[in-house]
Amino acid sequence: MKAMGGDVRIRLARIEDAAALAAIYGPYVRETAITFEYVPPTVDEFAERMRKTMEFYPYLVAERDGSLVGYAYAGTFKGRPAYDWAVETSIYVAQGHAGEGIGRALHDMLEALLRSQGVLNMYACIAVPVGEGDETLTRNSQHFHEHMGYRLVGEFYQCGFKGGSWYDMVWMEKMLGEHRADQPPVTPFPKTPVMAAEL
Repeated sequence: MKAMGGDVRIRLARIEDAAALAAIYGPYVRETAITFEYVPPTVDEFAERMRKTMEFYPYLVAERDGSLVGYAYAGTFKGRPAYDWAVETSIYVAQGHAGEGIGRALHDMLEALLRSQGVLNMYACIAVPVGEGDETLTRNSQHFHEHMGYRLVGEFYQCGFKGGSWYDMVWMEKMLGEHRADQPPVTPFPKTPVMAAEL
């Protein structure tokens, strides 16, 4: 879909990417508090999560020299229909590749595709440390989203327990368009012109 820096491209994920993406995600589960999951999903579980997401939202990967180095996707914010114009986003970059612009490239493409669907609100639910942080969690993700144009809308205190420590969680929000009284419905991503062009 998009080249970045000459050697990294952002493309739509495929179910067969599940093993590589699960390998990226696994260390975040096992070694950090960035995700509040305790046990990494199996490849089959990861593939099923991807399949469910891809029914309605974009799912992206960053690829370099034939290897996947990151991924991003959007999901349902809440299950009620009044929330249809809002999504929760997730971005993961393979360990060892932080600071290379991969997260920004994934986010920029994800935002563009969500705009094409008619999504208006992007939300990020971010685990953050209590105090200065520790070896498993910093506020880097919060700062990244600030640079992406998000604003802090709330913080929940000591709501996540992992690895013997309590962690806070922040919600951040980015508005993508005008909120109207005659708001058109959100288009499922598989039915957007962007997706049709990919197929």
